Amino acid sequence: MARKDRKRVKVAIPPMSVVSDGKPKPKMSRKKYEAELRKLQIELVKLQEWVKYKGLRIVVIFEGRDAAGKGGIIRRITERVSPRVFRVIALPVPSDRERTQLYLQRYLQHLPAAGEVVLFDRSWYNRAGVERVMNFCTEEEYDRFLDNIADFERFLVEDGIILVKYWICVSNEEQERRFQKRIDDPLRQWKLSPMDLESRRRWYDYSRARDMMFAASDTEHAPWYVVRADDKRRARLNCIAHLLSLIPYEELPREKVVLPERDESKAYDDVTPLLGRRFVPEIY
Repeated sequence: MARKDRKRVKVAIPPMSVVSDGKPKPKMSRKKYEAELRKLQIELVKLQEWVKYKGLRIVVIFEGRDAAGKGGIIRRITERVSPRVFRVIALPVPSDRERTQLYLQRYLQHLPAAGEVVLFDRSWYNRAGVERVMNFCTEEEYDRFLDNIADFERFLVEDGIILVKYWICVSNEEQERRFQKRIDDPLRQWKLSPMDLESRRRWYDYSRARDMMFAASDTEHAPWYVVRADDKRRARLNCIAHLLSLIPYEELPREKVVLPERDESKAYDDVTPLLGRRFVPEIY
C-alpha cells in the first residue's frame, strides 16, 4: 500500500493542563497522587485477571523523547501486577547477528501469547526515530519501514492483538531541566548517555522524524495517543486511566480466602538449626 493512500487520523493534542482561569494547574500533592495511583493500580489488577480469563493479547508501545518519562509510567503500571502477565520489553542495541535479520524479527519473538500484556519501552519505531536521526539505517531501510509499518500493525490487530501506542511528549524546557538534573544527581547519572546528549542537540531532527512517523503510522486501526508529560504525576495517572478506558474488562468474582492453620502433626524445632548460619548484619 502506497504511503500516500493510507487512511490516517490526526493525533489529538489537547492544550496543557489548565484550570478554569486559564492558568496552569497547581502541582498535585504526593498524598493525592498516591491515592489516585492506588485506585488505578487496583483497576490494573482487575484488568490483569480479565486478561488471563479471556486470553487477551495486548501490546502497549511507549515512545517519546529522551527524559520524557516513559520508564516512570511503565513502572507505575507494572509495580502492583504480575510480571508473568505484564512483561516489559526494553531491547538493547541489536547484535551483529540481529542486524542481518529481518528488521521486525527481534520484536516478533516478544509479542504476547494468550493472557499476556507486553509493554515495549521503545519498539520497532526505533527505525523511525533514533535510527533515522542518527543515520543508523539507510534511506531505503527507513522508507521501507514507513511504507510497511501500517500494514504490519493491521496484521497484528486483525489477528486479535490489542495494540495501543503512546507518544510521551515533553517540552524543550522540561527536557533541559531533567537532563541537567541527571548531570547533577549521582542517582540519575547512569540515565545520561552520549546518545541522550546528542538527542538534545538534534531536537528538531527528532521533531521532524516524529512528524513523519505520525504521518505514516497514525491510522484508524492503530492510532497514536499523545501524553503531555511535563507534569510527571499527572502524566502517569492520565496514561494509566486512558489505557484502562481502551480495554473493556469486568471485575471477576473471587473466592473467599481462608488462611489454613499450621499442621502441627509434623512439628519440630525449626529455629535452632539456623543458629550459626551466616546472617546479614542488621545495621538498620
